[in-house]
Amino acid sequence: MESILRTAAGLLDTELSDPTDLGGSGRSTVLRCRSADGRSVIVKAYVNEPDGLRSFASEAAGLSLRLAGPELLAVDLAVPLLVMEDLGKAPTLADVLLADDPDAATEGLLTWARSLGRLAAGSAGRHADLMRLRSRYDKGVPSREGEAWIGKGATGLLALLDAAELPVPAGLAGELEDIGSAVGSDPVGFTPGDTCPDNNLLTPDGLRLIDFESACFQSVFLTAAYCRMPFSTCWCVFRLPPGMAERIEHAFRAEVVTAYPELADDAIWQAGVHRAIAAWTMDITVLLLPRCLPADMPMHRTRRPAPTMRQLLAYRWETARTLAELPAFAATMDLLLREVAETWDLPPLPGYPAFTEAGEGQGSRPRS
Repeated sequence: MESILRTAAGLLDTELSDPTDLGGSGRSTVLRCRSADGRSVIVKAYVNEPDGLRSFASEAAGLSLRLAGPELLAVDLAVPLLVMEDLGKAPTLADVLLADDPDAATEGLLTWARSLGRLAAGSAGRHADLMRLRSRYDKGVPSREGEAWIGKGATGLLALLDAAELPVPAGLAGELEDIGSAVGSDPVGFTPGDTCPDNNLLTPDGLRLIDFESACFQSVFLTAAYCRMPFSTCWCVFRLPPGMAERIEHAFRAEVVTAYPELADDAIWQAGVHRAIAAWTMDITVLLLPRCLPADMPMHRTRRPAPTMRQLLAYRWETARTLAELPAFAATMDLLLREVAETWDLPPLPGYPAFTEAGEGQGSRPRS
């Protein structure tokens, strides 16, 4: 920590004191510090390993694009390390969803969706700028944007079915290949990469995004799926009240169509969102199922309430089984519900506390 403070102080040419550890991750150390002139800044140092180096390059480039996030104050390529403005201690979207005010939760969700839509639309034509910036901070590890993660997920899903001795529905491999090809050709927009509820601050000046470790351009449908599923890759997942997913998806779409008018066509929109739901569901299944087969565990180490891994998977499979235009994929999800989730004897995934306090959002156990 002392070395991090010395480096950051040298970049800012001021003394830094009173470091507070904000948690970070296995990839980074994140400190809130006080400068000699009374400012509060955030210092983020990354581990000298592939995941840390990739995260550094993506975050430095994403913040340098200046489309969203805190102001980037200084960068040290050698450590590597960033210094950013401190956005303060505003509540996150997760905080309001897990609290007891349905109005605050509703407004938070709509603000989140509109902000992501404006970001995607406002970034049209800026992909080359991000690539140029990333090359400036590159530490020799390819970005996540360049990974064929859907293809890897497809291979992983087929391997899981084989290991479990479950029959592979006819046509599944072809559908998975088509999903990857289609998502790769969709209209793209900029995203911090991890827009989960706890990475969104609800400040008096509006929504502010944090955590740009996976900043990239991706299919706008992959972000739209975050609205409908909800929160495709996150721990803070509960059931939304009836009609709420549609409201937040509409808020996102209304902004995106200003840059991509063709997305006003319902057939194009629905097909794109359904492919994205399948892609995210495949990804989370491959990630979580091997971990929770021996025993269930919470999706977050410390935050409560949190769903368990098995609850989350069953909920994802329940959603994806309805993708009628992807019949083999839908059949696979139905198979997992019957042959795997039914053996877990799960309690139902509840609604978000902010809405269940008002008597809404209660879920029911998925049935085959």
